[in-house]
Parts: sequence; structure tokens; C-alpha cells
Amino acid sequence: MIIDCHGHYTTVPAAHTSWRDAQRAAYGAGTAAPAYPEIGDDELRESVQGQLGLMADRGVDLTVFSPRASAMGHHIGDEAVSTEWARVNNDLVHRVTTLYPEKFIGVCQLPQSPGVPVEHSVAELRRCVEELGFVGCNLNPDPSGGHWTAPPLTDKSWYPFYEAMVELDVPAMVHVSASDNPSFHATGAHYLNADTTAFMQFLQSDLFTDFPDLRFVIPHGGGAVPYHWGRYRGLADMLGRPEPDEGVLPNVFFDTCVYHQPGINLLFDVINVDNVLFGSEMVGAVRGIDSRTGHHFDDTRRYVDALGLSDEDKTKVYEGNVRRVYPRLDQALKARGV
Repeated sequence: MIIDCHGHYTTVPAAHTSWRDAQRAAYGAGTAAPAYPEIGDDELRESVQGQLGLMADRGVDLTVFSPRASAMGHHIGDEAVSTEWARVNNDLVHRVTTLYPEKFIGVCQLPQSPGVPVEHSVAELRRCVEELGFVGCNLNPDPSGGHWTAPPLTDKSWYPFYEAMVELDVPAMVHVSASDNPSFHATGAHYLNADTTAFMQFLQSDLFTDFPDLRFVIPHGGGAVPYHWGRYRGLADMLGRPEPDEGVLPNVFFDTCVYHQPGINLLFDVINVDNVLFGSEMVGAVRGIDSRTGHHFDDTRRYVDALGLSDEDKTKVYEGNVRRVYPRLDQALKARGV
């Protein structure tokens, strides 16, 4: 079985996006947002046909599916705006997972907002996990949208949320949203900055001593981390911290959202295969065809297959690791006899 741990609902019906525009306009005008529109099941089915087609073409059996990351927009509006926006996004993802339960399983957006304690997001996490059957969440380390006003992920202000994650036995993918800072292109800079920053925060801290069962997925191949692994090992030594393999990797995992063969080769050369989860971010950040290869940049299965991994290691990357990191996903599959 091939499970893609990193998929976003980027092809939502137009009515959903139009409502978000109206919500934002209403907030700016100081008025109430309009009622959320009726969106039929046929519209939802139509909206994911392209994704289902790509999954079939690439041999992906199941996608861990979440709202579009760049549209989470935690820096927009206030807590009430973010709460409502998170809820309608999560409900829409849930509807897709019920229409195609063998193809999609949900991961939730959180109603984060700058300056608002992250523990306020616990209620939506619980709703999505306990009522909607979601298996994880996307956690934004920078709700300000590129201005980095939030404390590090290792600060104790995050602990109430981590307590809920451990209780529910769900991981978080560390994933920022759109950039409100013109210095940081969202997908080309802000995303990768956040991935790299989160890893360094983990390396500096005792977070996983306090929460030994806490699990994070750092997407996009871990940002700059594999490329600079020697730097992080050296910094750990200088700071009196454990080696990253010992102090971070038992709790932190990387995906394969790296869009060229040399990058995938490096990822697997540096990071233990037990810490790598197959992911493509499809349909997501980079949708074009590479003129050098004639294949889509985000067809990451092609790169993984070219590594020449043993059958055992392929099974880990494509299925076993994600089932281990997302126990509720594993439970859902076992309930279906898979």
C-alpha cells in the first residue's frame, strides 16, 4: 500500500473560496459574515477528480488530506474569524473523506490566531479527531504570517496543546500558511524557513524529555536540515545537546516533498529510513512539468523508486512509517481489514 502523508485540498469548489472572500470583507467592514453556502456532494466529487486521477496515475492508494495550507491565513481577522474558517475547512475535508473513504483520511486545520493562546485550538482538534475521525493536525509555528511573533514551539505556552495531542495520540505536521511578509515568498522561502527553524528549536530544547510520546512531521524534506546535517550535529555539540539522531529524530519525521532526484538522494543518505514518510504535497506547491525530465516535479514516487531501496525499506517509507506515526490512521486501516 502507498500512503501519501501530505496532501492538501487545493481544488475546493469556487463557492467555498468566494465565501472566504466575503468573510474577510465582512470583517474589514465590521459586519457579520454571510451564511456559508450550500455545496452539493456532486460539486465535491467533481472538485477532486483531478487529484484522484493523479493518485491513480502514480499508484497512490491513500492520501492524508488537509485543508490548503496557504489558505489557512491565521494572520487574517481575529480569533472568531479563524475559528469559523477552520471549522468550515475541516467540515469540507471531512465530507470528501466520507465520499471517498478508501482514498482520503483527514488531518485538520487549527483555528490559530496571533497572540491567542494555542490551547484555544484544542476544542477544534478534539472535534476533528473524536467526531470526524481525523488522524492528525497541521500546526502553524508562525500564525503572524511571516513576522514570527509567536514563541518557539518549545515554549511552555504550547504545552496545553501538546498534552491534548498526546492524549489523543495524534501527530502534528509543522506547517505555516501564507506569508504576509514581502521578504518571504510563501512556498519558496516561508515554508522552508519554518521547517528549518522548527528543527533547530527542537534541537535546543528538552521538549521531548517532557513529552516523550509527542510526534511531529517536518514537511518538504525537512527544509535545509538534511543539507546542513553536519552543522546541526556541530551545534548540538557546542550547545551541550544530544546528537540530533538521539535528541530529535525519535520524535520528528520528514516527508519526501522534495522535487528533484539529487534532493531525495541526499535526504535518504542523511536521514534514517525509519524517519522518512512518503509525501508529495499533491496537488500543491509545484504543479508543473520538469523540462529536464518530462515528468511532474511533484511526482515524488518516481524519485523514491529510483533509490533502489530494499523491499523492506520501501514498505517502511510508503506505508509502515506513516502508520506508526499516525496510529489513528493505522487503526482505521485495520478496521477495514487493511
